[in-house]
Amino acid sequence: MKSSERIFVAGAGGMVGSAITRHLRDKGYTDVLTPRRSELDLRDGNAVNSYLSSNNPQHVIVAAAKVGGIHANNTYAADFIYDNLMMEANLIHGSHVVGVDKLLFLGSTCIYPKLAPQPLKEEYLLTGPLEPTNEWYAVAKIGGIKLCQAYRQQHGDRFICAMPTNLYGPEDNFDRENSHVLPALMRKIHEAKAAGKRSVSVWGSGKPQREFLHVDDCAQACVFLLENYDEEEIINIGVGSDITILQLVELLQSAIGYEGEFEFDASKPDGTPRKLVDVTKINALGWRAKIDLKDGIAATYRWFCEALEGGHLRL
Repeated sequence: MKSSERIFVAGAGGMVGSAITRHLRDKGYTDVLTPRRSELDLRDGNAVNSYLSSNNPQHVIVAAAKVGGIHANNTYAADFIYDNLMMEANLIHGSHVVGVDKLLFLGSTCIYPKLAPQPLKEEYLLTGPLEPTNEWYAVAKIGGIKLCQAYRQQHGDRFICAMPTNLYGPEDNFDRENSHVLPALMRKIHEAKAAGKRSVSVWGSGKPQREFLHVDDCAQACVFLLENYDEEEIINIGVGSDITILQLVELLQSAIGYEGEFEFDASKPDGTPRKLVDVTKINALGWRAKIDLKDGIAATYRWFCEALEGGHLRL
């Protein structure tokens, strides 16, 4: 890839897309397209086709997605599957039509079966039932993967698919109802400290194990893959180690300085018991995550406090 080539980052207003945009510019890429949702509705096929044909990017990164935690997936099932299917189908097909040189589609590790062996290898896709609490999102992401593979097989398009693990970092969504576990708990503990509450309720048993990747590491991996990977098979992006939700709570408690207690509500769903990805494939190519989780959480909390004070936090 040449630094002067035009790159369209779909979803540049979100946590992942904004991190990718920052990293591209830090690496010297000078022509990065970053339309926001108000400028381009990715669910509108005609609008997407018009944008692609008018701007003619050489590369497309599909970081746009409707995302959320267990509650959001259960509550807005139709929105999750429809919005994600429409966005990815429009972008993938439109990129084929205008002859994009290379496309990177970002999926999610929720595509893997609920009870797949750990760590999750790329070949485990479609080998068993999905986790019911996020199957709508997972099915949509699997559809995007298969679209990319189909266009590669039928038309020779250089479309690749990467599966990031659980992400966190600046520009995350901290909405009480629709956010993922790390930002949701960060906000909850912060507010409990501010209000002087003696205890915080946490969904589930605290026993599920999760892997957390800082979004800046993810952004570096995405650009690395765009520059160095060109295979039909999906590839994982992760750290290669995980912690329990209880351990996550303890890290957040330390970063925030909260001295209260935690009450785990086992009547609430835990989700997948464990979700750790196998990163052998991407590590063999020469990429590894660099940001330590404790340091990443501390930096994210500092960003959270500054964004909250500045009034530009997504709540």
